[in-house]
Amino acid sequence: MQKKLTITIDDKVYQGLHRIVGRGHISRFIEELVRPHISNQDLHAAYEQMAQDEARESEALEWSEATIGDVSDEPR
Repeated sequence: MQKKLTITIDDKVYQGLHRIVGRGHISRFIEELVRPHISNQDLHAAYEQMAQDEARESEALEWSEATIGDVSDEPR
């Protein structure tokens, strides 16, 4: 679902967006710039939540310790 947002920007920025990005593409351009900043917050929260799961962390540690033997015999 999409939402409409009204923002206020400097006239020179507005003209530059029209000149460089093109009319009809500004929303997508801005969304692609903003999305990583929003997604990183969600990702950080998800990692924190996973770290709170002691059973999962114990299983992950066990798995990572078991894989060390897999790489120790490989030639360098």
